[in-house]
Amino acid sequence: MSVTTGPGEAEASPSAAKASAAKASAVEASAVEASAVEASAPADSVRRELLAAFLRSRRERIKPEQVGLPRGPRRRTPGLRREEVAHLSSVGVTWYTWLEQARNIQVSAQVLDSLSRALMLDTSERAHLFALAGTADPTPAAETTVLPPGIRKMLTQLEPFPACVQNARYDILAYNRVYGRLLGDLDAHQRENRNCMWLAFTDPDWAAAMPDRQETVRLMVARFRSRMAEHLAEPAWKALLKRMERSSPEFRELWERHEVARAVDQTKRFRNAHVGMLSFTYHGLWLGPAEGARLGTYVPQDEETQTRIERLLRLIEAGG
Repeated sequence: MSVTTGPGEAEASPSAAKASAAKASAVEASAVEASAVEASAPADSVRRELLAAFLRSRRERIKPEQVGLPRGPRRRTPGLRREEVAHLSSVGVTWYTWLEQARNIQVSAQVLDSLSRALMLDTSERAHLFALAGTADPTPAAETTVLPPGIRKMLTQLEPFPACVQNARYDILAYNRVYGRLLGDLDAHQRENRNCMWLAFTDPDWAAAMPDRQETVRLMVARFRSRMAEHLAEPAWKALLKRMERSSPEFRELWERHEVARAVDQTKRFRNAHVGMLSFTYHGLWLGPAEGARLGTYVPQDEETQTRIERLLRLIEAGG
């Protein structure tokens, strides 16, 4: 049976049918996209609320004494105050307050790393923090070093001996007051710059405090190359290497020698700006089963050094 069109009707051409189908498909795709955007907005809001609540809970569980702060007679806040967390993590007070208020602001991996250390998060808590912020963690979980309160107490108890905790990249994770003034004023540096290798090549005060600097930095670069062989694909290691090469021609020259070393020299000498020449024997204690973070203590080699570091501690306590 044949079908004919009536008056005023036109048979649809194949091209017209395709155009109509394409238009319908585009309309449907737009509707799906709009629906996805609408759905993501509440999800982002929920994520920010969860992040804010998590930060508050971690802040309120830390006692001021755990991070070396006085409790004071008028403290009503359980745990740390917001401004104390901001100071410990080197971020602005207003900015951190916005985070706890679930404001719609972007958070960098660098800031999250600082907050993780300031709030003393363990590996699971750190991973949760980055997940809530929607940011990739640049430091592998296996390498993240969480320092328990006991380690920080040990650093304080070791005074007047200078002591610090470093990882394999020379990042200074924690230190006592004497170490903080041993080669300069470590507190004056941003957290991301508290790295022995970075300071040895870029900070004049740090370099001036190293009487054997030329040989020290040569060995430092050789050890860094040796250690990096086991971390070639890790972002934190690659970022530090790139930063060093970009900032220091001297580092680049040493790096291109391809020297490697493992052992740490045990004798350390420093020229302190306040008390003069100091001689130590270095003792390093690993904090885990693998080569990573370790507690380093500088034990005076002679009575003169012992007397001088005691005087340095008194100057620090007097606000000098």
